[in-house]
Amino acid sequence: MTDGRALLSGVMVPLVTPMSAPGEPSAAAAYGLLDALAQAGARSLMLFGSNGEGPLLPTSALTEFAAGVAARWRELTGDGPVLANVTAAGTAEALERAAAVRLAEPDALVVSPPIYYRHRDDEVVAHFAAFAGLGVPVVAYNVPSYSVPMTPAVLDEVLAMPHVVGIKDSSGDLALLGRVVAAARRRPDVGVSQGSETQLVAGLEAGADGIVPGIANLAPVLCVELYDAFRSGRTAAADAAQETADRVVALHTVRRGVPAVKAVLESRGLCPPHVAAPFVPVTPDERAALLDLLRPLDAHLIAPR
Repeated sequence: MTDGRALLSGVMVPLVTPMSAPGEPSAAAAYGLLDALAQAGARSLMLFGSNGEGPLLPTSALTEFAAGVAARWRELTGDGPVLANVTAAGTAEALERAAAVRLAEPDALVVSPPIYYRHRDDEVVAHFAAFAGLGVPVVAYNVPSYSVPMTPAVLDEVLAMPHVVGIKDSSGDLALLGRVVAAARRRPDVGVSQGSETQLVAGLEAGADGIVPGIANLAPVLCVELYDAFRSGRTAAADAAQETADRVVALHTVRRGVPAVKAVLESRGLCPPHVAAPFVPVTPDERAALLDLLRPLDAHLIAPR
């Protein structure tokens, strides 16, 4: 039986998806980034989330990338968990995506409510129940910016399912996170991770077992330092790390989302700038502005290659 609290503890990187060309994931193109993340002390990966452009990638593009990245990560870390997000608009497609990543032997599948339609609670519950027979643990993914919000009633039902071992909450709502933690604690093995980058310390204070910040792609040491400081009771150090993290997050004021993150990683020799359509890469002016904004924070950023 998978211990969800152990699985979701520490810093999980919601990995960007390096590409050899626009829309073409490449495990080989990810190796330098994976090496740098492992050296920085990151513990686990989540593939194909919002930072990984997962919903923009066809199911046929998932298998080779997931298998290659998972194999490399396990070489680097020994037993570092690798989770794969299989979010889709419908249950059938999500199950097909789950089948597509099986070659990677993911430690868990990450499943959000279906995207696009605003489904009823019973439909959302049925969606999660459909994964019960796959033999792979499931981590629920509450990401209301992109899918149906998980209501308290849905949370209660989903977190009681034996195949569900945890939940990642990216709502940014600390009151809701408190309800998520309370629901999870009804079982001793259900973990909680928190993905709101400006509330990492607050999320841990609310009871999250781990954090999944997108900026861990760019500043993994900073994120690990924040987590370790909090767990060791060094609250001033944790708060200082959060303040620095907030400054890194400001890159999204220049250009929001994955194109900006990939541009910064490209400048450090760690990831091609290619993105999946309909995303487009940053402009030269945006790239210059991003690098200017982050230059004072260079000591906190991932080591260049």
